[in-house]
Amino acid sequence: MKVLAVGDLIGESGFNKLSEEIEKIKKENNIDFIIVNGENVADGMGITKKLFDGIIKLGTDVVTMGNHTWGKRDIFGFIDDPRLIRPANYPEGVCGKGYGIYECNNKKIAVINLIGRTDMNVLSENPFLTCNKIVEKIKDKVDIIIVDFHAEATAEKIAMGYYLDGKVTILFGTHTHVQTADEKILERGTGYITDIGMTGPKNSVIGMDIEASLKRFLTTLPERYRVAKGECILNGCIFEIDDETCKLKKISRINI
Repeated sequence: MKVLAVGDLIGESGFNKLSEEIEKIKKENNIDFIIVNGENVADGMGITKKLFDGIIKLGTDVVTMGNHTWGKRDIFGFIDDPRLIRPANYPEGVCGKGYGIYECNNKKIAVINLIGRTDMNVLSENPFLTCNKIVEKIKDKVDIIIVDFHAEATAEKIAMGYYLDGKVTILFGTHTHVQTADEKILERGTGYITDIGMTGPKNSVIGMDIEASLKRFLTTLPERYRVAKGECILNGCIFEIDDETCKLKKISRINI
């Protein structure tokens, strides 16, 4: 089985880039299951029903979120769609689901979404303890467990990788929008990469307009971020899982 994880879609231009490339990627790599992080797809902050439906129509199985989950009020109308998951360690009682279980190629795949607590300015529960609780609950009910850890600090992501090594099949990071070159299979078999990158404007500051970003850093004034224009890139990873053992065999980064 081959799982494709696509890094944070930035604005509609990121969605358009995914639309342009996804069929070719699926065909050339025999992709079976697709996860897309969509928390930045609506003007760089949040997601709308129209864009969610568009991502699903491209063949996406699961859309994960992050710190901009509630960026567009539209989400409250479809937050209970089983193909959409928000961070599982949001406070208890928050609407939506933090993980889902899906079927593909006669396998049951659990996808868990988590958010980090270091430099994220989001009220959340401990992601380590939350994830462990979910894993203990579902481990005997599924064949494969995949985690999207939406976090700022590389140290927090790396620590999570070691914490979950042997407990989950794959842990990939999102949020920083910069693809890292540290993909590896950890000692106990978990596939890991600190960040799978972004899908959005190439000439930008993590997807945002360069001039607006520079003004914020140079003046400290609250200049409004806006999605950059121009040529886009697509970042992600392909994870190859052994059909017999459900163990990870290979990780391949994508940068188009």
